[in-house]
Amino acid sequence: MSLATFAAFPPGDLALQNIHVLHGRQLRPGFRLEDTSRYGDDIWRLWPAQLKAHDAALILNFPSLPRRFQSAAKKLFYRLLSVDPPDGEDSPGITSIRITFTHMKAFLTWLDKRWEPHVTDLSTLTPDDLTAYRKHLNVLHPRSSDRRTLARGVIRLLWRWRSHLDEHALSFDPLHLPEWGESKAPRRTENATDRLPEETMGPLLGWALRFVDEFASDILAADAHWRAIRTDTFRQPDDVADIGLRIRALMDEHIASGQPLPGYRGRPNVVHLARTLQCDRTSVDRHADVLAATAEIVGIGTDSYFGNPITGRLDGVPWVEGIATHHTATHSLARLGRHLQAACYIVIAYLSGLRDSEVKHLRRGCLHVKRDEDKTPYRWTVTSLAFKGEDDDAGVEATWVVGEPVARAIDVLERLQPAETDFLFARLRHGSGAKKGSAEALTTKATGTQINKFITYVNQLCDTSGRSDSIPAAGRSRTGFKTSVFRRTLAWFIARRPGGAVAGALQYRHQSIQMFEGYAGTSASGFRAEVESEQALARGETYIAMIDAHEHTDLTGPSAEEVARRLSEFGERAQFQGQIALDKHRLKRIMKRHDPAIYPGEYVTCVRDPAKALCEKAKRGGSEGLPDHGGCKPLACRNVALTPENVAVWTRELARLEKRMAARPAMPPLRQHRLQQRHAEITEFLATNTRTESLA
Repeated sequence: MSLATFAAFPPGDLALQNIHVLHGRQLRPGFRLEDTSRYGDDIWRLWPAQLKAHDAALILNFPSLPRRFQSAAKKLFYRLLSVDPPDGEDSPGITSIRITFTHMKAFLTWLDKRWEPHVTDLSTLTPDDLTAYRKHLNVLHPRSSDRRTLARGVIRLLWRWRSHLDEHALSFDPLHLPEWGESKAPRRTENATDRLPEETMGPLLGWALRFVDEFASDILAADAHWRAIRTDTFRQPDDVADIGLRIRALMDEHIASGQPLPGYRGRPNVVHLARTLQCDRTSVDRHADVLAATAEIVGIGTDSYFGNPITGRLDGVPWVEGIATHHTATHSLARLGRHLQAACYIVIAYLSGLRDSEVKHLRRGCLHVKRDEDKTPYRWTVTSLAFKGEDDDAGVEATWVVGEPVARAIDVLERLQPAETDFLFARLRHGSGAKKGSAEALTTKATGTQINKFITYVNQLCDTSGRSDSIPAAGRSRTGFKTSVFRRTLAWFIARRPGGAVAGALQYRHQSIQMFEGYAGTSASGFRAEVESEQALARGETYIAMIDAHEHTDLTGPSAEEVARRLSEFGERAQFQGQIALDKHRLKRIMKRHDPAIYPGEYVTCVRDPAKALCEKAKRGGSEGLPDHGGCKPLACRNVALTPENVAVWTRELARLEKRMAARPAMPPLRQHRLQQRHAEITEFLATNTRTESLA
C-alpha cells in the first residue's frame, strides 16, 4: 500500500492497523517483514531493526501511555520509524526513537493530569502548557540541563514533523517561547570521558593478562569437561551390579586419597557422581548406603569440583582449590568463565583502542597473523565492524593492528565459546544467566557489570592471599563499569609517547591527527598541556639520571658533544645546595624554562636543532614542537647521538639482517640487494659514529 493510499484511511481503518511499522527500516538477517510488529499492535518490537549484535531488545509499549494520547503517539512514532522525514530532518536511529518514547511518555503523563478528560488533540497545546512543562522540568531535573534540553526537544518534534501529523501537529514553534532554550557554556569539543589513573589501570590490566595467560587453561579445561558430560550419552548397562562395582571403586578412591565426597547443600551431589560415572542418577541413588558409609569416613565437601588438576599458580600455590560445578559457588565454572570473558574484554578494549560496539562484533576467525620467512609472527590484525561516522547503519568492515596479548585473548575467547557460536562476546552457556536477553553479544551494560564483578573477585583473591596488587575503585558507576574509559585511557598513554598523535590517529581510525588530538584532549581542556608536561617531566628525570651516572660522557655520534654541553648546562641550573635532588614541581619549572630538547629513543637519541633536522625539512606545513619520529632519518641526520643502548639495538639489527640474508632458499636478487645495502649503510654509520670498544 502506498503512503498516499494509507493517508486516506481513517485512524481506525483495518488497512491502517495491518501496516508493518518497520517497513522503512533495514532488518537484521533472518527476519522477515511479515513477522514484525503491525500498527494495530499494542507493543511494537524494535529488535528486528536493531542492527548491532550487542544492543538490548527495545520495544514501544503504547499501553503504558495515557489512553487518550495513544493514537497520537502511534502516529508520531510510526512516522519516525518508517516515513521519509520532512525537509531538513534526518531519520532518527532506533535507539534515539526509544529514548524519544521515554521523554514523550513523561510529557503525556504530565499532560494527562493537566488537561480536561475529554481533550485528546495535541494540536490544542498552548504556549502556557509548554511554559508550565518547562518549569516542571526545571524542578524535575534541576542539575541536568542536558536532560531538560532533550525533553524539550522531544516536544518540538510535534512541530518539526507537523506535515506528517495532521490533527496532532503543534500549531507553533516552541523555540520562539520566552526562556524555552537555555543559555549555557560552549559545548566541549573533546571527549569528556574520564581516563583510568595509572594506579587503577596497571593492576586491572595485569590481572586481566594473568587470567588470559595463566588461569585460562584451568577454566578452559573445566569448560571442556562440562561440555563433554553434557554431550556424552549416559551409560545404561544391563548389569546393575556393574554400576555397584564402579561406585564402590570410586568410593575407594575417595577413601584412599582422603578427598571428601562432592557436595551440594550438605549432601552428596548425586547428579555430579552420576555424570562422573556416566550413568543416570537413579542408579547412584540405589547405592545411597555406600555413599553414606564413605561420607562417614571422608566427609562431604562444600562444593563439587571438576576433576581437572589446577595448573595455574599464584604465589607458588594453585590459584583456586578447584573449579566448582554449581554456578552459585564463588569459584564455579559459570563465574570464572565470565571473569575470564571480562579479562579478555579488558585486554582487547584497552590494547586495541576498539569501541565497545567494535569489540562486540568480533567474530570467530577475526584474527589474522602475518609471519616472516622463519614463520615467526610479526603482525596481528583483527577485523570487525565500525559504526560511528559510517554511512551504513549495519556497520562497515574495518581492520585494526593489534599486539600479541590481544591475539592471545581472542584465542582464549574462541576456545571458551562453543564451535557453533560466531560472536566471541556472546553470552556464555554456563549457569542460570545463559539465556537472558535476546542480543547476540553482551550489551554494554552487561559487560560493565561483568568487569565490576571481575574487580570484586580479584580484590577478594588479593585479600585471601595477602597480596597488595588489588584494583582500586575507579571508572566504576552504580550501574556498572564504564567501558568507554579504556579507549580514553589508551588515548592518554599514546599521546604521552613521541609521535603518539600519529599512532593514535591510525589506531583509532580517525581521519586526521587533529581529530585524535581532539579525542585525547584539546589545549583548552588542559589534556594536551598535561601530556606535554608529563613528557617533559619524564625527560627531565632521564636527564638527571644520565648526569648522575655520567652517561652523557659516553655518547657518540654527530651530536654527542652537543648533548654533553646541554646536559652540563641543565645540571648547573638543576643544582640545589650542591646536589641534583629535585621534587617534581621544581623539575617541571626548570624543564619549562631550560628544556635541553634531548629526546631518547630506541635507535637514536635526538638532539633537536630545527635548522639541521631532516624530519623538519620533510614536513609540509608542520608546526613547532616535538621532533617527527615518524619522519626520522637517523643514518643521515646530524641531530643524532648514540647511547650504548642505541648502539646495541643497531648491532642486533645487523645480526637480524645477516640471518635473513643467509636464509635458504635465497631471497629474490632485488630484495637481497636491498638488505645488503641496508647492512652496509648501518655498518658504515656505526663505524663512523661509535668507538671501537662499543662494538666489541
